[in-house]
Amino acid sequence: MSNSDVREITLGLMKHFFVRLLNMVTGLFIYALGIAITMKASIGFAPWEVFQSGIAKTVGLSIGVVSIFVGLLIIVVIKILGEQVGLGTISNMLLIGIFLDLIIYIDFIPIMDNFFYRLALLVAGLFAISIGSFFYIRAAFGAGPRDSLMVALARRTRIPVGICRSLIELSVTFFGWLLGGMVGIGTVVSVIGIGFCIQITFKVLRFDVTAVRHESFRETYVGVMGKRG
Repeated sequence: MSNSDVREITLGLMKHFFVRLLNMVTGLFIYALGIAITMKASIGFAPWEVFQSGIAKTVGLSIGVVSIFVGLLIIVVIKILGEQVGLGTISNMLLIGIFLDLIIYIDFIPIMDNFFYRLALLVAGLFAISIGSFFYIRAAFGAGPRDSLMVALARRTRIPVGICRSLIELSVTFFGWLLGGMVGIGTVVSVIGIGFCIQITFKVLRFDVTAVRHESFRETYVGVMGKRG
């Protein structure tokens, strides 16, 4: 194989890597936008936002900063439980919190007075989260901390993954409510509706999430640095 062939293959691999990276960052931004939209509806936050907003009120930090610290704590837990951590896991922890604070600071999402408009805004936010999930998961850089926690608990307890997800979300909602997080009809709609929104979005985009094989951080590093060398 000639040097020009090697360079062409290397450039192709790097281009593929950066396309995946762009997909991941785009997905995380859209995901954060979706969270901000659901919060702006003001009829009850989704479970993790109930928890994180409750902590934010208690300690006096922004919800984005709290999201980063919560994500970091979960990453420590899932590592102890033996789950893989990927570039996507770390990026999820950092970028969603940063993007969320930025979106809230810019404050461009309109406030709705009518309950049904607020409900529509909430549903729009759930679809934005679903679209963000599509881009983020398609990049295959690793699952987010909260999804990894769900999987880790299911592996350790042998409780079905759906029940683990429900138990986690009920727990964070309860503790978030105790700390002053906003619980309302929107919380119930978020818990029930996010699954439907993701299912519809993935079906429309013809995306089979089960076909995605996520890379660990080490695999990504070796893949990029090894192919460069």
